[in-house]
Amino acid sequence: MKKLFQIFSWGMIISFLGSLPLGVMNLTATHIAIQQGIRAGIIYASGSMVVEIIVVRVTLVGMGWLARRHKIFFFLELITTGLLFVVAMASIIAAYKMREFSNSLPTESLHPFFTGVLLSLTNPLHIPFWMGWSTLLLNKQILEPQPIQYNWFVSGIGTGTILGFMVFILGGPYFISQITQHQNLLNWVIGIVLMGTFVIQAKKIIFVPTTVRYSKMLSRNINKSYKEKY
Repeated sequence: MKKLFQIFSWGMIISFLGSLPLGVMNLTATHIAIQQGIRAGIIYASGSMVVEIIVVRVTLVGMGWLARRHKIFFFLELITTGLLFVVAMASIIAAYKMREFSNSLPTESLHPFFTGVLLSLTNPLHIPFWMGWSTLLLNKQILEPQPIQYNWFVSGIGTGTILGFMVFILGGPYFISQITQHQNLLNWVIGIVLMGTFVIQAKKIIFVPTTVRYSKMLSRNINKSYKEKY
């Protein structure tokens, strides 16, 4: 039980911290909470959380299969790394042009739950973010390829996602005022952080073969997760 709680805690902490950097997802949570109330904000967060835990669970099931097919995995890495570069450049360009935060968020025409589902489905960073963390935890033997551990891990992720959104839902007016005052600086910070992440990931792709990067995961016989019933 202690091991499962540890796995739950890792999922919750990573998800909570990952929900804090400013982006469309958490800014929309703030916008909905201000316009429609805290309850609507929580419903929105729930929709986002449902999609995220499904994506993570499917990713965990498919990691072993992908890791054994290096060409496919390499192709997916190229796509996700390219997306990181695009998002980073968009933030830097917005900062350079001093573009202000737009209030035209997609929150008016849909129910808050489905708004959360839609935005989460179109978030390009879910898979590379959780694939990276899951691989790290598997390599460190914190997480093992067992269905019960995967289930506790995604439960922690769901809890952390809700807690992260609650920061923006409950602190709505304050965050909106801070965003308005410091939007240009925030764009620079987000752009630089994402560009740094892109450089690190690109360096790994160029200088470290895919077979080497995932050899630890494969050597721990992750195949056994496919022999068990999910």
